[in-house]
Amino acid sequence: MDALAKLRVVLVHDWLLSMRGGEKVVEVFCRHWPAADLFTLVHNLEAISPDIRQVNIRASFLQRLPGVSRYYRYLLPLMPWAVNWRLPDCDLVVSSSHCVAKGVKVPSGVPHVCYCHTPMRYAWKFRDQYFTGSRWSPTTWLRNRILDRLRDWDRRTAQGVTRFIANSRAVQQRILDYYGRSSVVIYPPVDTDYYCPAPVQREDYYLVFSAFAPYKRLDLAVTACNILKRRLIVIGSGQDEKKLRGLAGPTITFLGWQPDDAVRDHLRRCRALLFPGEEDFGIVPLEAQACGAPVIAFGRGGATETVVPLVGNWQGKPSPSPPTGIWFAEQSAACLAQAIEQFEREQGAFDPSALRRHALHFDGRRFAEEFFGYVGEVMNMGQTQRQAA
Repeated sequence: MDALAKLRVVLVHDWLLSMRGGEKVVEVFCRHWPAADLFTLVHNLEAISPDIRQVNIRASFLQRLPGVSRYYRYLLPLMPWAVNWRLPDCDLVVSSSHCVAKGVKVPSGVPHVCYCHTPMRYAWKFRDQYFTGSRWSPTTWLRNRILDRLRDWDRRTAQGVTRFIANSRAVQQRILDYYGRSSVVIYPPVDTDYYCPAPVQREDYYLVFSAFAPYKRLDLAVTACNILKRRLIVIGSGQDEKKLRGLAGPTITFLGWQPDDAVRDHLRRCRALLFPGEEDFGIVPLEAQACGAPVIAFGRGGATETVVPLVGNWQGKPSPSPPTGIWFAEQSAACLAQAIEQFEREQGAFDPSALRRHALHFDGRRFAEEFFGYVGEVMNMGQTQRQAA
């Protein structure tokens, strides 16, 4: 790792507007390479950590648009052009990509390692989870033509990546299906030092913590708790807020977006975390388990790799003991309600100390060791090939 720290590194990330899972990965990169240049489409320096702010951040031309952080998502058609930076001389390019970052043009002969959170979800099979409205309207037709072109660009630019790292096996399969490329899986870091148990009593409520985006399917959690008359605390904000508040009955409480300390306090006190969306990986379920909270999750996507189910198979084998949560098989409120009732019948099967031990397998030290070890192998392989030539 000492040799890696001396490299001239260029980092690329889609946008820096909050400290979510992708930004926590970038934070690790910035700690290791504080002299790096970091290219991003748009940023809000007040919303990111000091470890990221310490590097030389370079934004695209989109940053010059007034108030761009409020509407940047609508600029998606411009983003492939916005990543056409002229990168400085460097030894290595590392992109952290869930949208267009991996499409950056890299100087000839420079290795490009992409940590892929997912191929562009809205350009591939997840479109309907992001966009609503008539399937046959002129607007929908135009949107699909734009997304088809973005998908073609996404596939084509994948060939400029030297090595892909997937953040989960679910994403690894997408990289193979969409790009025809192999990858290794290195799970992202979970701050298990910060997210830890405390000597407090569990209370009689369920918790949801998420951005209010359509694909998160928070409507299922709200409706299921309406059906069962269970207390649900909802932390977050976003485009679906009006819809979710309209669905909510008297047992649902919205707290808005909360600071990390408040989120951790609720993870320490809640009965269980509800996780109804299909995520690429999903750090929140592991933060919950690190605090000793079980997880009731939709049994598809990243949750199948991070939540050990009470019954069924986990990672191709019969579910081991002890369990850390329950999967529900169908993305419906009725199925989630059944899973909640099953959890309540079997609540004694979930040992908080076992949940935390499971979460520790995903901690930040493990991530840094695996990631920088793999990048070292890529650099050594490239040096050997150059010497042979």
